[in-house]
Amino acid sequence: MITSSVSEAVEAITSDHEFVIFNGPCQVLMESIPDQSMGMIVTSPPYFMGKDYDRSYKLSDFYDDHRVIAPMAYRILAEDGNLCWQVGYHVQQNSVFPLDFAVYEVFREIEGLTLRNRIMWHFGHGAHAQKRFSGRHETILWYGKGTGSYFDLDRVRVPQKYPGKRHYKGPKKGEFSGNPLGKNPSDVWDIPNVKSKHVEKTDHPCQFPVALVQRLVRALTKDGATVMDPYAGSGSSGIAAVLEGRKFIGADTSLAYCQIAESRYQAFKSGKLEYRPLERDIWQPSKNDSVAKKPEHFWADGETSWWRESQASR
Repeated sequence: MITSSVSEAVEAITSDHEFVIFNGPCQVLMESIPDQSMGMIVTSPPYFMGKDYDRSYKLSDFYDDHRVIAPMAYRILAEDGNLCWQVGYHVQQNSVFPLDFAVYEVFREIEGLTLRNRIMWHFGHGAHAQKRFSGRHETILWYGKGTGSYFDLDRVRVPQKYPGKRHYKGPKKGEFSGNPLGKNPSDVWDIPNVKSKHVEKTDHPCQFPVALVQRLVRALTKDGATVMDPYAGSGSSGIAAVLEGRKFIGADTSLAYCQIAESRYQAFKSGKLEYRPLERDIWQPSKNDSVAKKPEHFWADGETSWWRESQASR
C-alpha cells in the first residue's frame, strides 16, 4: 500500500500489511516508528550528483542529512538488528569522493553501532570513463547494533570452488576439508547492476538489484522481521524483503517512484514479477557467440600496431 499518512503507514506495518510505502520524507516517518521495531534498515541514499531526487550538488548536504537520520535509525533498530548502507562515489570535476567515508564519519559517532563488514559490490558493466579507470564497484557498510547483531552465514553460503579438496596433514588428513553447505561468499560480491536491458529495469535512474539486498536480508534478519528502506526508490529492497518472507516499510518523496514500487509488489503477489535471482550465475559468452568474436579492426593477439597508429595520428 501507498500512503502519505505517517500514522497509517506505521499502523499498517505493525498489523498484517507486508509491504508499505510512505510517500514523504523518511525523517518524518522514522520519527513515528516505535523503538527497536526494525530488524534491518537497508538503503542506497542519494549521492547529490544532480539526479531529480537530489536536493543539491553539495557534499555537505549529504553529511547534514545523515547526521539527522543516523540517530533515528539507531533508535528504531532492534537490539540485535543490522543496518546496511550502500553507496558509491560523489564525483565533481573529475574529483572522486568515496561516500562510504562520509557515512563512516557520521555513523562512528553513534555509540552502539559496530561496523561489521565493508562489502565491495562488483559489477561487470557500467559507464565508460575517459579520464579515469571506469568504476565497477560500490560499497556496502554493514553495521550491527552492538557487537553481536544477528548473522546466519549458512543461509547465504555459495558453492565450494574446490569441493573435492582434502586435508593434507593433521588428524583429518584425507578427509574432505570444505563445508558441505558451501563456503562464505566473502566481502566481495559479483552481482550484475541494473542497466537498460536488465530484467528489473524501471524508470528509476539508479536502482540497485534485488539480489544484492536478498543476500543481506537472508543473512542479517530473522524470519518475519521488518525491513525498512528510508530511500525506497523503485522498491528493490522491499521486493527482496517479501521474497524472503519479511515485512517491509519504505519511504520516498516521489509519488511516481512509490507507484513503481507498489506495482512491482503487486506483480510479485500475482506471480508476474520479473527479477534476477541471487543464485543465478553471471552469464559468460562462449567463443562461438557473435559478441565474443573479435572484429578484424580490433587488436590481434599480442599486437598493438592499431593503437600505436591511432596515437601517432593525433
